[in-house]
Amino acid sequence: MKLADFDFDLPEELIATRPVRPRPAARLLHAEGGTLQDRHVHDLPAILRPGDRLVINNTRVIPARLNGERLRDTRDGSGRARVEVTLIAPEGGARWRALARPLRKLAPGDRVEFSAGLAAVVAARGAGDVVLDFALEGADFDAALAQAGSMPLPPYIAARRPADAQDHEDYQTVFARHSGAVAAPTASLHFDDALMTALRAKGVDFTEVTLHVGAGTFLPVKVEDVTTHRMHSEWGEVSAQAAAEINTTRAAGGRIIAVGTTALRLIESAAEGGTVQPWRGETDIFIYPGYRFRITDGLMTNFHLPKSTLMMLVSALMGMAQVRRIYAHAVAGRYRFFSYGDASLLIPQQT
Repeated sequence: MKLADFDFDLPEELIATRPVRPRPAARLLHAEGGTLQDRHVHDLPAILRPGDRLVINNTRVIPARLNGERLRDTRDGSGRARVEVTLIAPEGGARWRALARPLRKLAPGDRVEFSAGLAAVVAARGAGDVVLDFALEGADFDAALAQAGSMPLPPYIAARRPADAQDHEDYQTVFARHSGAVAAPTASLHFDDALMTALRAKGVDFTEVTLHVGAGTFLPVKVEDVTTHRMHSEWGEVSAQAAAEINTTRAAGGRIIAVGTTALRLIESAAEGGTVQPWRGETDIFIYPGYRFRITDGLMTNFHLPKSTLMMLVSALMGMAQVRRIYAHAVAGRYRFFSYGDASLLIPQQT
Protein backbone atom coordinates (compact mmCIF):
# COMPACT_ATOMS: atom_id res chain seq x y z
CA MET A 1 0.00 0.00 0.00
CA LYS A 2 1.80 3.08 -1.31
CA LEU A 3 1.46 6.74 -0.42
CA ALA A 4 0.57 7.55 -4.02
CA ASP A 5 -2.58 5.44 -3.64
CA PHE A 6 -4.04 8.26 -1.53
CA ASP A 7 -3.18 11.15 -3.82
CA PHE A 8 -5.56 13.21 -5.95
CA ASP A 9 -5.49 16.48 -7.87
CA LEU A 10 -7.17 19.39 -6.10
CA PRO A 11 -7.56 22.84 -7.65
CA GLU A 12 -6.29 25.45 -5.21
CA GLU A 13 -9.44 27.53 -5.54
CA LEU A 14 -11.42 24.76 -3.82
CA ILE A 15 -9.49 25.25 -0.55
CA ALA A 16 -11.82 27.21 1.73
CA THR A 17 -10.35 30.08 3.74
CA ARG A 18 -13.63 31.05 5.44
CA PRO A 19 -16.62 28.93 6.46
CA VAL A 20 -20.09 29.42 5.03
CA ARG A 21 -22.79 31.01 7.17
CA PRO A 22 -24.94 29.83 8.77
CA ARG A 23 -22.91 26.77 9.69
CA PRO A 24 -25.41 24.12 8.52
CA ALA A 25 -25.60 25.80 5.09
CA ALA A 26 -22.41 23.95 4.16
CA ARG A 27 -22.84 21.34 1.46
CA LEU A 28 -22.94 17.68 2.44
CA LEU A 29 -21.99 14.81 0.14
CA HIS A 30 -24.00 11.85 1.41
CA ALA A 31 -22.29 8.58 0.46
CA GLU A 32 -24.21 5.56 1.69
CA GLY A 33 -23.38 2.14 0.32
CA GLY A 34 -22.77 2.77 -3.37
CA THR A 35 -24.93 5.89 -3.77
CA LEU A 36 -23.90 9.56 -3.76
CA GLN A 37 -26.30 12.43 -3.04
CA ASP A 38 -25.60 16.16 -3.00
CA ARG A 39 -27.22 17.59 0.12
CA HIS A 40 -26.56 20.22 2.79
CA VAL A 41 -25.69 19.81 6.45
CA HIS A 42 -29.12 21.15 7.44
CA ASP A 43 -30.59 18.06 5.73
CA LEU A 44 -29.18 15.77 8.43
CA PRO A 45 -32.53 15.44 10.28
CA ALA A 46 -34.04 14.08 7.05
CA ILE A 47 -31.10 11.73 6.41
CA LEU A 48 -30.43 10.21 9.84
CA ARG A 49 -32.72 7.70 11.55
CA PRO A 50 -34.37 7.80 14.97
CA GLY A 51 -32.09 5.86 17.28
CA ASP A 52 -28.86 6.94 15.57
CA ARG A 53 -26.20 8.35 17.89
CA LEU A 54 -23.75 11.07 16.86
CA VAL A 55 -20.47 11.03 18.78
CA ILE A 56 -19.03 14.55 19.03
CA ASN A 57 -15.68 15.84 20.25
CA ASN A 58 -16.15 18.57 22.88
CA THR A 59 -12.52 19.72 22.94
CA ARG A 60 -11.93 23.47 22.94
CA VAL A 61 -9.29 25.06 20.73
CA ILE A 62 -6.93 27.39 22.54
CA PRO A 63 -5.58 30.55 20.81
CA ALA A 64 -2.21 28.83 20.63
CA ARG A 65 -0.34 31.08 18.21
CA LEU A 66 1.69 33.84 19.85
CA ASN A 67 3.97 36.60 18.59
CA GLY A 68 6.66 37.68 21.00
CA GLU A 69 10.13 39.08 21.50
CA ARG A 70 13.11 37.11 22.68
CA LEU A 71 15.18 38.89 25.33
CA ARG A 72 18.75 37.83 25.99
CA ASP A 73 21.45 39.73 27.91
CA THR A 74 24.10 40.89 25.42
CA ARG A 75 26.55 43.77 25.45
CA ASP A 76 25.74 44.92 21.92
CA GLY A 77 21.97 44.85 22.27
CA SER A 78 21.57 41.92 19.86
CA GLY A 79 19.56 39.95 22.42
CA ARG A 80 16.22 41.10 21.03
CA ALA A 81 14.55 39.15 18.24
CA ARG A 82 10.99 38.63 17.06
CA VAL A 83 9.69 35.07 17.33
CA GLU A 84 6.43 33.29 16.58
CA VAL A 85 5.38 30.48 18.91
CA THR A 86 2.64 27.89 18.56
CA LEU A 87 1.79 25.90 21.67
CA ILE A 88 1.35 22.22 20.87
CA ALA A 89 1.07 20.30 24.15
CA PRO A 90 0.91 21.01 27.91
CA GLU A 91 3.74 19.47 29.90
CA GLY A 92 2.23 20.05 33.34
CA GLY A 93 1.93 23.14 35.50
CA ALA A 94 3.02 26.24 33.61
CA ARG A 95 5.17 24.29 31.10
CA TRP A 96 4.26 23.92 27.41
CA ARG A 97 5.91 22.29 24.43
CA ALA A 98 5.80 24.60 21.41
CA LEU A 99 6.88 25.11 17.85
CA ALA A 100 8.90 28.27 17.28
CA ARG A 101 9.93 30.26 14.25
CA PRO A 102 12.80 30.87 13.84
CA LEU A 103 13.75 28.06 16.20
CA ARG A 104 17.48 28.82 15.92
CA LYS A 105 16.96 32.17 17.69
CA LEU A 106 15.91 30.49 20.95
CA ALA A 107 18.20 28.91 23.51
CA PRO A 108 17.69 27.63 27.07
CA GLY A 109 17.48 30.53 29.49
CA ASP A 110 16.10 33.01 26.96
CA ARG A 111 13.08 35.03 28.07
CA VAL A 112 10.24 35.54 25.61
CA GLU A 113 7.70 38.29 26.20
CA PHE A 114 4.30 38.32 24.55
CA SER A 115 1.47 40.80 25.02
CA ALA A 116 -1.13 40.89 27.83
CA GLY A 117 1.53 40.27 30.49
CA LEU A 118 2.34 36.79 29.15
CA ALA A 119 6.00 35.76 29.35
CA ALA A 120 8.01 32.55 29.38
CA VAL A 121 11.54 31.23 29.79
CA VAL A 122 12.96 28.67 27.36
CA ALA A 123 13.57 25.52 29.41
CA ALA A 124 14.88 23.38 26.55
CA ARG A 125 15.29 23.36 22.79
CA GLY A 126 15.05 20.22 20.70
CA ALA A 127 15.55 19.52 17.02
CA GLY A 128 12.06 20.70 16.12
CA ASP A 129 10.48 22.38 19.14
CA VAL A 130 11.06 24.13 22.46
CA VAL A 131 9.81 23.76 26.01
CA LEU A 132 8.58 26.98 27.61
CA ASP A 133 8.03 27.73 31.29
CA PHE A 134 5.38 30.43 31.57
CA ALA A 135 5.17 32.88 34.46
CA LEU A 136 1.41 32.32 34.71
CA GLU A 137 -0.67 29.19 35.03
CA GLY A 138 -4.26 28.10 35.54
CA ALA A 139 -6.97 30.72 35.09
CA ASP A 140 -4.42 33.57 34.93
CA PHE A 141 -2.63 31.86 32.02
CA ASP A 142 -5.92 31.18 30.21
CA ALA A 143 -7.00 34.81 30.54
CA ALA A 144 -3.68 36.17 29.27
CA LEU A 145 -3.58 33.65 26.41
CA ALA A 146 -7.09 34.65 25.34
CA GLN A 147 -5.85 38.22 24.92
CA ALA A 148 -2.41 37.54 23.48
CA GLY A 149 -3.00 34.52 21.25
CA SER A 150 -4.60 33.95 17.88
CA MET A 151 -6.29 30.84 16.57
CA PRO A 152 -3.83 28.29 15.16
CA LEU A 153 -5.27 28.07 11.66
CA PRO A 154 -4.09 25.14 9.53
CA PRO A 155 -1.04 25.85 7.34
CA TYR A 156 -3.07 25.82 4.12
CA ILE A 157 -5.24 28.68 5.46
CA ALA A 158 -2.49 30.56 7.30
CA ALA A 159 -0.49 30.68 4.06
CA ARG A 160 -3.33 32.58 2.42
CA ARG A 161 -4.39 34.97 5.18
CA PRO A 162 -3.60 35.71 8.83
CA ALA A 163 -5.92 34.66 11.63
CA ASP A 164 -8.24 37.41 12.82
CA ALA A 165 -10.92 38.04 15.44
CA GLN A 166 -13.58 36.22 13.40
CA ASP A 167 -11.60 32.99 13.67
CA HIS A 168 -12.09 32.94 17.44
CA GLU A 169 -15.74 32.13 16.69
CA ASP A 170 -15.42 30.34 13.35
CA TYR A 171 -12.69 27.91 14.47
CA GLN A 172 -14.57 26.79 17.59
CA THR A 173 -17.49 24.36 17.84
CA VAL A 174 -20.71 25.39 19.59
CA PHE A 175 -20.23 22.55 22.11
CA ALA A 176 -16.54 23.19 22.91
CA ARG A 177 -16.02 22.67 26.66
CA HIS A 178 -12.58 21.30 27.57
CA SER A 179 -9.58 23.43 26.56
CA GLY A 180 -6.51 21.77 25.13
CA ALA A 181 -6.76 21.38 21.34
CA VAL A 182 -4.49 23.26 18.94
CA ALA A 183 -6.63 22.32 15.94
CA ALA A 184 -10.39 22.16 15.63
CA PRO A 185 -12.44 18.98 15.16
CA THR A 186 -13.61 20.52 11.93
CA ALA A 187 -16.60 18.30 11.05
CA SER A 188 -18.24 19.65 14.20
CA LEU A 189 -17.91 23.24 12.98
CA HIS A 190 -21.02 22.66 10.82
CA PHE A 191 -23.36 22.33 13.81
CA ASP A 192 -25.33 25.07 15.51
CA ASP A 193 -27.88 24.97 18.32
CA ALA A 194 -30.86 24.93 15.95
CA LEU A 195 -29.55 21.93 14.02
CA MET A 196 -28.86 20.00 17.22
CA THR A 197 -32.39 20.74 18.44
CA ALA A 198 -33.84 19.50 15.15
CA LEU A 199 -31.77 16.31 15.31
CA ARG A 200 -32.89 15.58 18.86
CA ALA A 201 -36.50 16.11 17.78
CA LYS A 202 -35.93 13.47 15.08
CA GLY A 203 -34.77 11.00 17.74
CA VAL A 204 -31.04 11.29 17.06
CA ASP A 205 -28.95 11.22 20.25
CA PHE A 206 -25.58 12.82 21.04
CA THR A 207 -22.64 11.55 23.04
CA GLU A 208 -19.71 13.80 23.96
CA VAL A 209 -16.13 12.58 24.12
CA THR A 210 -12.91 14.58 24.40
CA LEU A 211 -9.83 14.33 22.20
CA HIS A 212 -7.42 17.25 22.23
CA VAL A 213 -6.43 17.57 18.60
CA GLY A 214 -2.71 18.18 18.26
CA ALA A 215 -0.57 19.87 15.64
CA GLY A 216 0.47 16.42 14.47
CA THR A 217 -2.79 16.19 12.56
CA PHE A 218 -1.16 18.37 9.88
CA LEU A 219 2.12 16.46 9.68
CA PRO A 220 2.73 14.94 6.24
CA VAL A 221 3.26 11.23 5.73
CA LYS A 222 6.90 10.86 4.64
CA VAL A 223 7.18 7.12 4.08
CA GLU A 224 6.29 5.48 0.78
CA ASP A 225 4.98 2.33 2.46
CA VAL A 226 2.12 3.79 4.52
CA THR A 227 1.98 0.79 6.86
CA THR A 228 5.31 1.91 8.34
CA HIS A 229 4.09 5.43 9.21
CA ARG A 230 4.27 6.30 12.89
CA MET A 231 1.15 8.13 14.04
CA HIS A 232 1.29 11.12 16.41
CA SER A 233 -0.38 10.70 19.81
CA GLU A 234 -3.20 12.80 21.26
CA TRP A 235 -4.85 12.84 24.68
CA GLY A 236 -8.45 11.77 24.94
CA GLU A 237 -11.17 10.59 27.30
CA VAL A 238 -14.32 8.49 26.96
CA SER A 239 -16.28 8.79 30.19
CA ALA A 240 -18.24 5.94 31.75
CA GLN A 241 -21.44 7.75 30.76
CA ALA A 242 -20.31 8.13 27.14
CA ALA A 243 -19.35 4.45 26.94
CA ALA A 244 -22.71 3.40 28.38
CA GLU A 245 -24.63 5.60 25.92
CA ILE A 246 -22.79 4.17 22.92
CA ASN A 247 -23.20 0.58 24.11
CA THR A 248 -26.91 1.09 24.80
CA THR A 249 -27.46 2.43 21.29
CA ARG A 250 -25.57 -0.49 19.76
CA ALA A 251 -27.59 -2.98 21.78
CA ALA A 252 -30.83 -1.35 20.59
CA GLY A 253 -29.78 -1.57 16.93
CA GLY A 254 -28.95 2.11 16.47
CA ARG A 255 -26.01 3.32 14.43
CA ILE A 256 -22.90 4.94 15.91
CA ILE A 257 -21.84 7.80 13.66
CA ALA A 258 -18.69 9.68 14.59
CA VAL A 259 -18.65 13.40 13.86
CA GLY A 260 -15.06 13.85 12.78
CA THR A 261 -12.05 11.59 12.51
CA THR A 262 -10.94 12.57 16.02
CA ALA A 263 -14.12 11.21 17.60
CA LEU A 264 -13.81 8.08 15.47
CA ARG A 265 -10.19 7.42 16.43
CA LEU A 266 -11.05 7.87 20.10
CA ILE A 267 -14.04 5.51 20.26
CA GLU A 268 -12.14 2.91 18.25
CA SER A 269 -9.28 3.21 20.77
CA ALA A 270 -11.76 2.61 23.60
CA ALA A 271 -13.58 -0.31 21.95
CA GLU A 272 -13.03 -3.95 22.79
CA GLY A 273 -15.05 -6.89 21.53
CA GLY A 274 -17.83 -4.73 20.10
CA THR A 275 -18.34 -2.53 23.15
CA VAL A 276 -16.78 0.71 24.36
CA GLN A 277 -15.02 0.88 27.71
CA PRO A 278 -14.35 4.01 29.77
CA TRP A 279 -10.97 5.21 28.56
CA ARG A 280 -8.48 7.97 29.32
CA GLY A 281 -4.97 8.52 28.00
CA GLU A 282 -2.89 8.98 24.87
CA THR A 283 -3.92 7.34 21.61
CA ASP A 284 -1.78 6.90 18.53
CA ILE A 285 -4.18 4.61 16.69
CA PHE A 286 -3.49 4.60 12.95
CA ILE A 287 -6.42 3.51 10.80
CA TYR A 288 -5.71 2.56 7.19
CA PRO A 289 -7.23 0.09 4.71
CA GLY A 290 -7.44 -3.36 6.22
CA TYR A 291 -8.48 -2.05 9.63
CA ARG A 292 -11.56 -3.77 11.08
CA PHE A 293 -13.84 -1.22 12.72
CA ARG A 294 -14.97 -2.22 16.19
CA ILE A 295 -17.75 0.21 16.94
CA THR A 296 -18.17 2.82 14.17
CA ASP A 297 -21.06 2.55 11.69
CA GLY A 298 -20.52 5.84 9.89
CA LEU A 299 -18.57 9.07 9.81
CA MET A 300 -19.33 12.72 9.14
CA THR A 301 -16.14 14.45 8.08
CA ASN A 302 -14.74 17.24 5.92
CA PHE A 303 -12.71 16.64 2.76
CA HIS A 304 -9.09 15.88 3.54
CA LEU A 305 -5.59 16.58 2.28
CA PRO A 306 -4.15 14.31 -0.41
CA LYS A 307 -1.78 11.64 0.93
CA SER A 308 -2.83 12.32 4.54
CA THR A 309 -3.55 9.83 7.32
CA LEU A 310 -7.15 11.07 7.21
CA MET A 311 -7.47 9.99 3.57
CA MET A 312 -6.24 6.59 4.72
CA LEU A 313 -8.85 6.50 7.49
CA VAL A 314 -11.80 7.26 5.21
CA SER A 315 -10.44 4.74 2.70
CA ALA A 316 -10.43 2.12 5.46
CA LEU A 317 -14.08 2.89 6.21
CA MET A 318 -15.48 3.13 2.68
CA GLY A 319 -12.97 1.26 0.54
CA MET A 320 -10.28 2.83 -1.61
CA ALA A 321 -12.24 2.65 -4.87
CA GLN A 322 -15.32 4.28 -3.36
CA VAL A 323 -13.26 7.08 -1.77
CA ARG A 324 -11.68 7.84 -5.14
CA ARG A 325 -15.21 8.08 -6.57
CA ILE A 326 -16.38 10.30 -3.69
CA TYR A 327 -13.45 12.69 -4.06
CA ALA A 328 -13.71 12.83 -7.85
CA HIS A 329 -17.40 13.74 -7.43
CA ALA A 330 -16.52 16.42 -4.84
CA VAL A 331 -13.88 18.02 -7.05
CA ALA A 332 -16.12 17.96 -10.12
CA GLY A 333 -19.00 19.35 -8.06
CA ARG A 334 -16.87 22.20 -6.70
CA TYR A 335 -17.20 21.23 -3.06
CA ARG A 336 -15.10 23.34 -0.68
CA PHE A 337 -12.19 21.46 0.90
CA PHE A 338 -10.40 21.16 4.24
CA SER A 339 -11.05 22.72 7.65
CA TYR A 340 -13.42 25.52 6.63
CA GLY A 341 -14.90 23.54 3.77
CA ASP A 342 -17.93 21.35 3.15
CA ALA A 343 -18.69 17.96 4.67
CA SER A 344 -19.36 14.36 3.76
CA LEU A 345 -21.50 11.75 5.48
CA LEU A 346 -19.93 8.34 4.91
CA ILE A 347 -21.99 5.24 5.63
CA PRO A 348 -20.30 2.06 4.36
CA GLN A 349 -22.13 -0.81 2.72
CA GLN A 350 -23.36 -3.15 5.44
CA THR A 351 -21.99 -6.69 5.15
